[in-house]
Amino acid sequence: MKRRNFLKRTIGFGTLTAASTLSAPAIAKGKIQWKMVTCWPKNFPALGTGVKRIADSIYAMSDGRLEIKIYGAGELVPPFEVFDAVREGIAEMGHDAPYYWTAKHSAMPFFTCVPGGLTAQEHAAWLYFGGGQELWDELYNGFGLKAFLAGTGGCNVGGWFKKEINSLDDLKGLRMRIPGLGGDMLSRIGAIPVNLPGGELLPALQSGAIDAVEWIAPYNDLAFGFHKIAKYYYAPGIQEPGSALGLTVNLEAYNNLPNDLQNIIKYAAGDEAFRMLSEMTAGNAFSLDVLLNKHKVKIKSFPKDVTDAMFNAASEILIEKSKENEFTKRVYESWSSYWTKATKLSSLTELGYMNLRSNYNKKS
Repeated sequence: MKRRNFLKRTIGFGTLTAASTLSAPAIAKGKIQWKMVTCWPKNFPALGTGVKRIADSIYAMSDGRLEIKIYGAGELVPPFEVFDAVREGIAEMGHDAPYYWTAKHSAMPFFTCVPGGLTAQEHAAWLYFGGGQELWDELYNGFGLKAFLAGTGGCNVGGWFKKEINSLDDLKGLRMRIPGLGGDMLSRIGAIPVNLPGGELLPALQSGAIDAVEWIAPYNDLAFGFHKIAKYYYAPGIQEPGSALGLTVNLEAYNNLPNDLQNIIKYAAGDEAFRMLSEMTAGNAFSLDVLLNKHKVKIKSFPKDVTDAMFNAASEILIEKSKENEFTKRVYESWSSYWTKATKLSSLTELGYMNLRSNYNKKS
């Protein structure tokens, strides 16, 4: 009882439900067999293929001692029930985006991505070397979970729109699929955010249930076929500059593993954090070429009044979130401190170089 009161006081959780079904590893024929549930289809570019790489790496590094059976979105549980499925012991692990679970705790978005926030590389640096992982551990421990960075969608584009966005007025009443704080950002400047899982996006766009959709970037967007419905592709985006994905593990099941298998899970996740970004970067480059040259997609940029409004709204939302409870305040302060340092650095390194390269290409 003391532990529960401590969690409520320091992190702001509601009643905790202990998972009792995973007191010992599921063992068959000398192997430990686990289930993994995901928020995406098993064959989904980068996200689905990345999940398979994680399972294959764990199997190979453990010499077959730990076998992971993957269940894609909806196969064992619906995509937006992955967190609870792992927490309750229906599956030992899941692959997800922590900002899907904002209703569980207001600090969740900081461990995926927030609008106007960190790039994928900067976010990983904050987690690994800036104190982010320790805060993530503290948050998830209260739910009986352990989380590892295990992939990223990289920098998301602005999205697909059926009509041009020439000013802020064009966003008024526009229904757009966009999750997390990016949705809150758009709501603040007049749009109507709708949160839908990946499998429902194209039908919703086709039917007119939504007017625009933000998913990831060319690699995944081409696979979904959004270009067949929406004429305008807006980029870059502000809502998700580096959407991180997590390998969420039931803490009781994890603690019951021997140390070597625990480390194998950790390093399989860490390997995929970089490998998925690499697949996404390559896939985006090839897919953008197809969208431009084969499908004649029109690339547009948001007007300055729109991007200024987005950044202003994002900043306001993050400050408001930081005041919701003491734990979110600590996460925000750690994250914000690193954001300031990373912003100062970027103009001297990647951002500075990319600007020079872009200007050179234009002259060429």
